[in-house]
Amino acid sequence: MVTKPIGIIMHGITGRMGYNQHLVRSILAIREQGGVLLANGDRLMPDPILVGRNAEKIADVARKHGLTKTTTDLDSALADPHNTIFFDAGSTQMRVSLLERAIAAGKHVYCEKPISETLDEALSVADSAERRGVKNGVVQDKLYLPGLRKIAMLRDSGFFGKILSVRGEFGYWVFEGDWGVKAQRPSWNYRKAEGGGMILDMLPHWRYVLDNLFGEVKAVSCYGATHIPSRVDENGKTYVADADDAAYATFELDGGVVAQINSSWAVRVRRDDLVTFQVDGTHGSAVCGLMRCWTQHRVNTPKPVWNPDQPQPINFFETWDEVPDTQAFDNGFKAQWEDFLRHVVDDTPWKFTLREGAKGVQLAELAQKSWAERRWVDVPSLSAR
Repeated sequence: MVTKPIGIIMHGITGRMGYNQHLVRSILAIREQGGVLLANGDRLMPDPILVGRNAEKIADVARKHGLTKTTTDLDSALADPHNTIFFDAGSTQMRVSLLERAIAAGKHVYCEKPISETLDEALSVADSAERRGVKNGVVQDKLYLPGLRKIAMLRDSGFFGKILSVRGEFGYWVFEGDWGVKAQRPSWNYRKAEGGGMILDMLPHWRYVLDNLFGEVKAVSCYGATHIPSRVDENGKTYVADADDAAYATFELDGGVVAQINSSWAVRVRRDDLVTFQVDGTHGSAVCGLMRCWTQHRVNTPKPVWNPDQPQPINFFETWDEVPDTQAFDNGFKAQWEDFLRHVVDDTPWKFTLREGAKGVQLAELAQKSWAERRWVDVPSLSAR
């Protein structure tokens, strides 16, 4: 067995997502476990170089984790033949230009979503990667969540019968920051000019979840809202929050499945998790959160009777059975990183390409059109140009 290093340029790792999920819980965790096992028995060891505009910040991160490679010069990192992959978890507004530079340098690319602010840009960068012949991928982490993997298992087993509908609830209260409790999300999320907005942030997630688990999205009807018009930023300054902080969307899926997903940073949680999905079918239903999943088959579905004159006698929560953990689930971001690394080196199957990521941008764009025009909008298929 041979351990082979693979150079990974990592941009955007001083942000919350880039640092926690991609650097610490993915790349560093893979290094700690001894690398990624390849088909021939060798091990692939990530060798990251941290890239950013603030030399002091990235140097601090590197020192904290015993890393030695940092730079503020992206061009030099791209010019180094040791570096095989470019990864970006920075701002959406910078992403397209960074990906284009990496692709032009012949690097395989992997990035967070959304991959751009517009569909034209998303398709352009996907085209560039395909023309250059580089491997490319977009983080689609929610498909790797234990809760949704259990939903996929139930679907594949035929548990649902014919799937009728999907209901999603996502969100929590993000504090305004003006009365003693600081906001727990960055202020750019709520500024249009900085690429903020719930629709652009979350509908790319819902696109890959719906497409891969329940049926391709065929049409969308969406209403967006800015419920909290004024917030306080990281420096204690009040600013106008002009981006949408909530989106209420209905989707028509292939096969006649109807999906409804509410996404809000102005909602208080009284449900099993910060995100839940309920899937209803002719034979059974399931509800999942990030980790856990509960089912109710038609043979043990209670038979309630509507009677507004007395308290409800059925405790509906007690009529569901939890799906047991029959396998160990790794961190979803880490699991997808391992799949992408194997794809780059072993050419294993991979479907989460930049073109798949473009579908998420397309859905966000059409949802915004639906909101603006107050109507249903068809979602056409995307193909290579």
